[in-house]
Amino acid sequence: MRFMHAVCSAALVLPLLISAEALAQQTAQKPLPDIRQLMSEVREHQKQLDKIRENYTFSVAQVNQELDSKGQVTKTESLETEVFYVNGQAIERVVKKDGKPLSGHEQQKDDERVTKAVENAQKPKSGQTQNDNVSLRHILEVADVRNPRRESYNGRPTIVFDFVGRTDFKAHGLSEDLSKKLQGTVWIDEADRQVARMEATFNDNFHVAAGLLANVQKGSSFRFDQAPVNGELWLPSGSDIHLQMRVLLFKGVRAHITERIYDYKRFRVETDQAKGAKAVAGKKP
Repeated sequence: MRFMHAVCSAALVLPLLISAEALAQQTAQKPLPDIRQLMSEVREHQKQLDKIRENYTFSVAQVNQELDSKGQVTKTESLETEVFYVNGQAIERVVKKDGKPLSGHEQQKDDERVTKAVENAQKPKSGQTQNDNVSLRHILEVADVRNPRRESYNGRPTIVFDFVGRTDFKAHGLSEDLSKKLQGTVWIDEADRQVARMEATFNDNFHVAAGLLANVQKGSSFRFDQAPVNGELWLPSGSDIHLQMRVLLFKGVRAHITERIYDYKRFRVETDQAKGAKAVAGKKP
């Protein structure tokens, strides 16, 4: 009986495996799309997503590990925050530290910090632009792409290519200037023309304020993931950062930072309620 059951199961499963294999071969044999057109569509989609994301609040669970010169963990901290945007500026409200809710005094201090951050965002400083905010869109704009190929990622066909920042690109703002120092790989969801994953490494030192504020050292790297939320809108889902830098010319920092991004909700900030900015009740995307 067991033998007959195994034979019947194989007879049912085998056609499915053959069909899946045939579909995979057909997908692999399809000609790649025009990369310039693909990149144009992806950049436009990412630009739209950057704007759409500002209509949502979301939660971030972050784990920050400090490392010694040998890469050994010396200190671990965790932070849970609620994030929303005001005029393109990300505002973080702390919910928990190291798994514990804030004390009454800590909550008061954080509320004061959030209030000030919202007020500053509503009245941006002269000369400040959104190009100062590091974004995936700016990295794509500066990227020189090469070696396109097709792979399966999370069970979906993706177009994968390597990239390197164009050193001759005339940067406008911190984000584009930083992007010129990067190289890595990008996975583009073929059906939706959305970035599913990016891995990037600094191929040169990056100086902030001519190195007076910080110097991100060559070899620092990050991974950035996006995924469809509720099977619809593509939004960031997590990141993984390996950072080595020097701050204010003196303090050396080595860190491994992981983030999980989740629980997207519709959000808006009214001018008259800036001090108590909260998520507006509504459907998730």
